[in-house]
Amino acid sequence: MPAFGDLFTDLRGEDRTLRVSYHPDRGAVVLSLWSGTLCRGSFRLPAGDVDRLLGLLTAVRAAADGDDAAGPGTAAAEVTAPAAEPAVERTGDISGTARRVALPSVPAPRVA
Repeated sequence: MPAFGDLFTDLRGEDRTLRVSYHPDRGAVVLSLWSGTLCRGSFRLPAGDVDRLLGLLTAVRAAADGDDAAGPGTAAAEVTAPAAEPAVERTGDISGTARRVALPSVPAPRVA
């Protein structure tokens, strides 16, 4: 990791982490999602947008602390019990009843 950075663990556990690193040469803060040692995705936030992100995180913290001066939409009265995790939408047939057919064998071309 670069000199500026930190690592956050996911509430769900399972070795999920968020890595935050600052790259001054690129003018970017990189947020990357990890599952163990495998990077699952990343986002390059322009350094100019950091203040906007900090403003949002400050409002979230104030709302969590019950501060009515946090700004619109963050009053303590509006904060309710945490929402239940959404149900996982399952699509497609995963029961194993799908028709499986072996593909024909094709000989590899010979190269002289």
